[in-house]
Amino acid sequence: MKIRNLYPDESELIRNASRHNRRAQEALYQKYAPKMLSVCRYYIRDLQHAEDVLMNGFLKAFTRLNQLSEVKKFEGWLRKIMVNESLGFLRSKNQLIFLEEDYASIAQEIQTPQLDFSVEEVQQWIDQLPESQKVIFILYAIEGYSHQEIVTQLNIPLGTSKGYLSRARKTLQEKIKTHYLKKNERA
Repeated sequence: MKIRNLYPDESELIRNASRHNRRAQEALYQKYAPKMLSVCRYYIRDLQHAEDVLMNGFLKAFTRLNQLSEVKKFEGWLRKIMVNESLGFLRSKNQLIFLEEDYASIAQEIQTPQLDFSVEEVQQWIDQLPESQKVIFILYAIEGYSHQEIVTQLNIPLGTSKGYLSRARKTLQEKIKTHYLKKNERA
């Protein structure tokens, strides 16, 4: 028996999902949920809360699929929804608190050698950052937002964005340095 793919073309799948075809929506969910859950997890420590945000994000995406201008940009569009949903969740829990920073007063960043470590270790280090540093670090370093986009999204001063990013980088560099030293002590 030969199994035939119901939606060989992703654009057809997205069109059908925008017409409220549940099978098409499920197929999109199955294809993109793992990747989008990792996006939510960047921002939200608790897996259950991240899964809730994921579900809300997909619900929002499915109700707004007709607003998608180009089908080939679906993944980026969906990712942006997940980022916004994650930030909205953090705001609702009052976990995003930013204090105005004087960027000029931030200390010079530490330079460390290249190391090998697991994705899980890096995620744990990012999870240990204070929420405000973590969000700005992820938006800038992982999502590729500019500082101007971050200040617009979070409604904070430019210096605050740059200061929190600098502090997050410094903290992560210290964790890498500590990891490197421990690794060399064992050797």
